[in-house]
Amino acid sequence: MTRFADDARSATESLRGLFPATPLQRNDFLSDRHGADIWLKREDLTPVRSYKLRGAITAMRRMRAADPRLDHFVCASAGNHAQGVAYACREFGVRGTIFMPVTTPQQKIDKTRAFGGAQVDIRLTGDWFDQTLAAAQAFCAEAGARFLAPFDDADVILGQASVAVEMLDQLGRAPDLVVLPVGGGGLAAGIAGVLADRAPGTQLRFVEPAGGASLTAALAAGAPVTLPRVNSFVDGAAVARIGALPFARLAGVDPAQVLLAPEDRICGTMIEMLNVEGIVLEPAGALSIDVLPQLAPDIAGKTVVCVTSGGNFDFERLPEVRERAQRFAGRKKYFILRLPQRPGALRDFLGLLGPTDDIARFEYLKKSARNFGSVLIGIETAEAENFARLEAALLEAGFVWRDITEDETLAEFLI
Repeated sequence: MTRFADDARSATESLRGLFPATPLQRNDFLSDRHGADIWLKREDLTPVRSYKLRGAITAMRRMRAADPRLDHFVCASAGNHAQGVAYACREFGVRGTIFMPVTTPQQKIDKTRAFGGAQVDIRLTGDWFDQTLAAAQAFCAEAGARFLAPFDDADVILGQASVAVEMLDQLGRAPDLVVLPVGGGGLAAGIAGVLADRAPGTQLRFVEPAGGASLTAALAAGAPVTLPRVNSFVDGAAVARIGALPFARLAGVDPAQVLLAPEDRICGTMIEMLNVEGIVLEPAGALSIDVLPQLAPDIAGKTVVCVTSGGNFDFERLPEVRERAQRFAGRKKYFILRLPQRPGALRDFLGLLGPTDDIARFEYLKKSARNFGSVLIGIETAEAENFARLEAALLEAGFVWRDITEDETLAEFLI
């Protein structure tokens, strides 16, 4: 691994002409909460607000060094990788053709275009990423361009390894523990490679979104496997299949080192970091912080580095994030209430609400019988325990209701 760590340092030094090292910041709020010395490696503060820039620049530089005639690169991405490639194309003065799904939010398209300027051509193709990827690869073959993979590439992994080189230099010592997000595995493989040589005593914990646990599945099978279903909410890390090259470097990981983060819980972490610390994180960027409560018994008094991998968050998603955070915390629920069709029935129901209970949604669905109507009602409250009191009061008053908060089928159609 010595050669890899040396190459990673060279790659890190090559980046300095384009952007400064991202900050390594001690976080007093998290440190006090967990009784540990917790530092955040702020990859959300690169010029494109994610670590993806490192791999794109490093791979493009090394490919062009091997073949100076290369002047056209292609990628498929709906987010951070696209922005990193666009930035690199502008810096190196080469052409870039970036394929993005038709469903990509306009904000991400605009940012990619802003980073790449006249050097990039953005093509919106396919409703699903697999369709976009196939179109990009077909175009690449026809155009004689070079495809730049988001994580399954040795040069990309080397570029991401620069995060670890900076971290060790900035901290001035080896941390006891580094917590890493995992999607396709490029960042995790690169950092793990450097630490294995430069800080072999440092422990690692890998965090995946619960709805996209591709490393967990690969470790169980002994090889990369394709997940049958992926929850795309954590779009920066929700990958159906971990890369073959990253997994080759991570195959020896103990499955106990891999933690899963529920998507709704991540939302609570994002909201807290925004409200308390003023730090804007995308869902994938919050993964490493989200699992700290799980690690609390093991990290007291230790030095811990959490890699916050990105901050490309569209604030139009904030209501959804807040909603999911409240539901996970048990402070918001949805009910279908069978309401008698008589004067005063609604007033009777409202009289059962507590002083911090708030109706956030009220919608008549249909009459389910001559004398009753079905109502969809959403309630927010200050403390999760308040729902036990409310449900007891409903029962005593003779109301009939159904809690559909966790019913995925009904929630998809009604909420």
